[in-house]
Amino acid sequence: MQTLGEFKLPHFFNYPPYFTLQPVRETREKQIQLWKELILDYCRTQKIFVVGLDEDFPLFSNPVIERSLSHEAREAFLSALVLEDWADLIISFVKDNGLEDGVMTVEEIRSGVESQGTELHGMDRTILMRALKHLEHRGKLALFKGTSADDEGVKFSI
Repeated sequence: MQTLGEFKLPHFFNYPPYFTLQPVRETREKQIQLWKELILDYCRTQKIFVVGLDEDFPLFSNPVIERSLSHEAREAFLSALVLEDWADLIISFVKDNGLEDGVMTVEEIRSGVESQGTELHGMDRTILMRALKHLEHRGKLALFKGTSADDEGVKFSI
């Protein structure tokens, strides 16, 4: 088994297709899950708390099989890590505020009275929208559009 220092790498790390973002949805979801687990395990054991997209991160390449993750693949894997955390925070926020069947605008989530004092307050709109779309895909909410960007709404169903 290949290692990176003391860290044991999983078998898929030597399988070239795992370094290419897979086009089939089911395969890609499994691939993302494997990479998420690998990145989290490695970061925990190495006490790494931040991984940059353009960083020379040891897991992003495997010289043994001469493969490296593309920028798109790095973004997909790192975004999946972040999205889950933000999605969990949004669900907690909804439950803490009794909004399980409620409706809010995206701006209210980012800057409303309810979000003051939470990690959601002042959140980057792009990241918030990605997390909301992720939750929509999981069936936890429905996004709807108004006449302007400020009118975008969220109907929770948690």
